[in-house]
Amino acid sequence: MGQLCSISSGDSDTQDAVEDGAYAFFDRSRTVKKSSRFLYDCEALIIPGEGKEFLPRHFVGKFDLHQRAYALFDFTIQIDPRFLYFYLHHFSHYLPSVAVGATVKSLRRRHFEQLPVAVTTLAEQQRIVGVLDEAFAGLATAQAHAEKNLQNARALFESHLQSVFTQRGNGWAEKRLEEIGKTQTGSTPKSSDPECYGDFIPFVKPADFNKDGSLDCENDGLSKKGLDGARKVAAGSVLMVCIGATIGKCGYCDCDVTTNQQINALTPSAGVSHKFIYYQMLTESFQRSVMHSSAQATLPIINKSKWSALAVALPPKLEEQKQIVAKFDALATETQRLARHYQQKQAALAALKKSLLHQAFTGEL
Repeated sequence: MGQLCSISSGDSDTQDAVEDGAYAFFDRSRTVKKSSRFLYDCEALIIPGEGKEFLPRHFVGKFDLHQRAYALFDFTIQIDPRFLYFYLHHFSHYLPSVAVGATVKSLRRRHFEQLPVAVTTLAEQQRIVGVLDEAFAGLATAQAHAEKNLQNARALFESHLQSVFTQRGNGWAEKRLEEIGKTQTGSTPKSSDPECYGDFIPFVKPADFNKDGSLDCENDGLSKKGLDGARKVAAGSVLMVCIGATIGKCGYCDCDVTTNQQINALTPSAGVSHKFIYYQMLTESFQRSVMHSSAQATLPIINKSKWSALAVALPPKLEEQKQIVAKFDALATETQRLARHYQQKQAALAALKKSLLHQAFTGEL
């Protein structure tokens, strides 16, 4: 590649980025920042010099460049910059394979200069670029539509969530958690005693909360002996992370579990649906009350007394709670279906892009 273009790193640093800069600023991240100055005014391919992925961006105009990022520019008449852009995506395994460093992988200029590039005629390059540009534009549109459908489904769920618990209905009453069931905080038995751990009952930690509110109960368990050192949370309970960066994250259990000390739980009394409480705890207003109660100078935390004092609103009849839960369950199921469809679409589009690039650079396009 060193015979096809000039290769240079920048000399700017992270602190050179400004919010209202007039020029694009490329560093090692995927986010394009702003700068008040420019180092280059040209057509260029820009590649991060550190990290895990070393994929190029194509840019035309004035831009600033981080000292650990590289610009390919001043292309010879032998190479179309867009052809080289697509070629580097196709040949994406090469730069990670030659990068140096035990922890953070990094590139040197020689790695770019020595990169082998299979060059065909300029006319053929331009034909390939035209086909790939059109195909990739169509794929981007398809991906945007799939993402928009997912965003709409999530927005509908959030809107219904806020509507139900903000407008409420006749006879709804606010209750503290301690008024509607048993509140508790988990505990962790001593890890020095291997007999504490077994397959008797699931032992849940914050990392075991799934996105849909269910719990991953397959990772750890406590034996009967271990259960003596931890509090059991009965099936039909709602749980919330009570400390740290994920404070306010909620879940529910349909079987008996135990939890570590980073989790608070509520086991509702008869006449209260745990899923109804779970959905209410997802609302913006409840999450605000969590953050307000957990305000700390360093680490946010909700202890048992603060957890017990948090309030929720309840309809007078269990049947109304169940009807609301059924609607939320249906919306959540549809949102999850669209999320799976979006993930499948992303995987299919990525595979199609890879296939197109393979065809383009093996003479099959």
